[in-house]
Amino acid sequence: MLLASATALSLLGAQTDAADKVPVTVTASFSILGDLVHAVGGERVTVTTLVGPNNDAHAFEPKPQDAKALLNSRLLVTNGLGFEPWADKLARSANYKGEVVVASRDVKTRQVSDAKKHAGHSDTDPHAWQNPNNVVLYVRNIATGLARVDPGGSALYQANAEGYVKELVALDTWAKEQFAAIPEDKRKVITSHDAFGYFAAQYGVQFLAPQGGNTNAEPSARQVAQLIAQIKREKIRAVFVENMSNPKLLSQLSKDAGTAPGASLYVDALSTSGQSGASYLQMMRHNITQLVAGMKQNGGR
Repeated sequence: MLLASATALSLLGAQTDAADKVPVTVTASFSILGDLVHAVGGERVTVTTLVGPNNDAHAFEPKPQDAKALLNSRLLVTNGLGFEPWADKLARSANYKGEVVVASRDVKTRQVSDAKKHAGHSDTDPHAWQNPNNVVLYVRNIATGLARVDPGGSALYQANAEGYVKELVALDTWAKEQFAAIPEDKRKVITSHDAFGYFAAQYGVQFLAPQGGNTNAEPSARQVAQLIAQIKREKIRAVFVENMSNPKLLSQLSKDAGTAPGASLYVDALSTSGQSGASYLQMMRHNITQLVAGMKQNGGR
């Protein structure tokens, strides 16, 4: 009886030690989420990001080392909304038993229009982080998930999340001020793929893209021809390539339309350290600054 009690106490102690162990190991599906986990978790977390800076999560294929990293983690953070279907498959194949946070939980989603759908993908637009107000939910969901696996850090996670929320509110206010200076008929932008639906709705900008919501989608010759005609007709000069996309298609389209691409935008992936999109907040401020500068060159009607 005493031996059984001692064994039970030993197991309980081991479980308690595991719960209190820091830093907390976390796997994030792609670079933007990895940055948000760092912002909320601070020094109490170590983060492995499966799809790193300047890489395309749409085209990602997990490798055996990714399964190993996941199995060493106590928390998996994904975007959800059909953005990274490979993440669920990876968790199942690796027999991952840890906690999972879907960062987009409770976000009011947008649907992809029939014209922009592509085979094999969800009708829901997964790029919810393009509206800073949605990222408020992201960081709070991440804080809740971290607290589940590390109760001792709960107060820190909550404080970090709410501090970050203040920065998101400031970002949103600043963005609205920037776009308010641009006449509505000039708020038109050409980008590589259709990832700005939430951004467009928040700030009243019209985005046109030769590809759909997934970078693997190939536009038809008719779609490209229609877009070129619109660029010429409306004198659109705000043309941007994304950091994780192949620039060939948009470069050719720009050439045929008689315009030139502007600076790269950071959309589905952050930049490497030291560049202007190395964090979510930096990424958004870079994109907004470039978009505003580009739209000022548009002809309007």
